[in-house]
Amino acid sequence: MQTFAPTDGREPGALGALLAEIPPEHIALAQEALAEVGDAAGSRTLVALADHLSFAIKRHRRGLQLEYPLQAEVAHLYPDELARARRILAVVNRRLDAQHTPQLPSAEAVPIALHLVNAGFATGDLSLTYTMTGVLGQLFEVVEQTYGRSFDTSDVNAARFITHLRYFFVRARTGRQLHDGQLAFGTAMRTAYPEACACALRLRAVLELRLDHPVSEDEVTYLTMHVARLTTPDRDG
Repeated sequence: MQTFAPTDGREPGALGALLAEIPPEHIALAQEALAEVGDAAGSRTLVALADHLSFAIKRHRRGLQLEYPLQAEVAHLYPDELARARRILAVVNRRLDAQHTPQLPSAEAVPIALHLVNAGFATGDLSLTYTMTGVLGQLFEVVEQTYGRSFDTSDVNAARFITHLRYFFVRARTGRQLHDGQLAFGTAMRTAYPEACACALRLRAVLELRLDHPVSEDEVTYLTMHVARLTTPDRDG
C-alpha cells in the first residue's frame, strides 16, 4: 500500500481531497506507466499524472478532444520529457486496450510532458509551466531573429540555456534572482560578446514584459553568457 504525502507545501487535506476524486484504477494506471518506463516520480507527479489521465479518459469516452496549442514549443524545448511522455502514453494505451477502453490520442503526450517538466520545480502549479513554455518559445524566437538562424535545441549549449531559463523562472517567481555582484564578470562579458549582450537585453525586455517584474543585472550577465555559448559554440563562452 502506497502512502501519499504532500511535498510542495500544500495541506494534506488538499492532497486527500484530490486523491478522493481519482478512481483507484487510474492512480494504479499512472503508477504502472511511470514504473514501466523507469520514471521515479514523487507523490506530487504521480497524483498530477493520475488526475490528468483520469480526466483525459473520461473526456475521450465522451468523444471530447482538446487541442494543445503548445505542441510545437514542447517538441522544440523539451524533447527528453516529450519522449518519456510518449513512452508513458504507450504503456497507458496498452493497458486501456487490454481493458477494452478507447485509447488516448497521441496529442495527450504534450500535457504529460508538461507534467514531467513541472516535476523539476518546487511548485505544484502547472500554470507556471504553461507560461514558462510560451515565454521560452518567444525567447528563442528573439535569439533566432537576432542571429538570423535557427538553433538545434538538442545541442548541449541550447540544453544548458533552456535549463538556465527554466530555473530563472523559479527564481523570479520566488524572489530569488541572482544578485552576486558580478560587476567585473559582467563588464568582461559585454566587452567580449557585444552582440550576445545586445540580445540578452532584448531577452530581458521580453521577460520583464511577460513576468511584470524587473530582471537583475546579474541575470542579464548570465543570459549574455548563455547566448554567447549558444551562438559561438566553437569558442569558450
